[in-house]
Amino acid sequence: MTADAPPPARPATLEDVAAVAGVSRATVSRVINGATTVDPALRRMVEEAVGATGYVPNRAARSLVTRRTDSVALVVSERERRPVSEPFIGRMFSDPYFGRVVSGLLEVLRPAGIQLVLMLADDRSSRDQLLSYLRHGHVDGVVLISSHADDPLPGLLHDTRLPAVLAGEPRRPTPLTYVEADQRAGAQLAAEHLVSLGRRRIGTVSGPQDMPAGQARLTGFLDALSAHGIRDVTAVEGDFTHTGGAAAMKRLLHDRADLDAVFIASDLMALGALPVLLRAGKEIPDDIALVGFDDSSAATACDPPLTTVRQPVEEMSAEMARLLLKQISSPGEPVPSAIFHPTLVRRRSA
Repeated sequence: MTADAPPPARPATLEDVAAVAGVSRATVSRVINGATTVDPALRRMVEEAVGATGYVPNRAARSLVTRRTDSVALVVSERERRPVSEPFIGRMFSDPYFGRVVSGLLEVLRPAGIQLVLMLADDRSSRDQLLSYLRHGHVDGVVLISSHADDPLPGLLHDTRLPAVLAGEPRRPTPLTYVEADQRAGAQLAAEHLVSLGRRRIGTVSGPQDMPAGQARLTGFLDALSAHGIRDVTAVEGDFTHTGGAAAMKRLLHDRADLDAVFIASDLMALGALPVLLRAGKEIPDDIALVGFDDSSAATACDPPLTTVRQPVEEMSAEMARLLLKQISSPGEPVPSAIFHPTLVRRRSA
């Protein structure tokens, strides 16, 4: 006679986790469902109990109850047919900014068990597909990176009533929450630094003037120089890309050969501009002091390393994720926007 096989082990339940953690079933449920209002000490106790019991949430069943997908979309909206040499997707993945955004978002979303879905919108067709996807409830919320001032997507996104946070203050008024660095103040830091070095023959490679960040950085820089009596400033518009920075610097040197300082409105453009200056026989910083913007990996890839204005992109992106989770967990409650303050990082280029 053979012995009966032992019954299979019973899967751990919420009650088991609650018993181990010494808290109520309701508290366990709130932690499992990603509520942001749970006391951190209680949250740690529940998480440790989950590990000890081997509890595995039934996400399919939970989604039926909570009507949540445990995923949010990172939407990158770009003006269609922008006249630059690199395709949209190629620019996105080559720009250090986007990697920093994703890193900051995942720092908050991954511990909460939230998946990040990347979606691109660079023409009307892709925008319509995006809105259809969002309206069908495939994600719980949206982080939107919009690259141009007249983008209709923030307004259309608001109409979906989905929780949403914008990366950057929108040009048009909108009820949507946003997270921004003070772009004007950052450009003013660059101007004040160049003036403090005694530079007076100053030029700038600006960002695109159809983008709020490009507009704010140029205006802040020019206003700060004007306050010091420096109004003869040559400006050439760039496109926030490596190749665009090189092309813009060639035009700037052609228009103003006697430059002794240049503010370049993104580190990636500065990385493209620096070889142009060196080939023109300019010593950095002796002949031309150079200041960038972002404090991205491109700044330390420059030779000499780039003095730059730091906007804390990772911290800003983490805050976007936190604000989005607050909207998801507490629908209808107002969530204020957040503005971060840039700082100047001095290196050897100025």
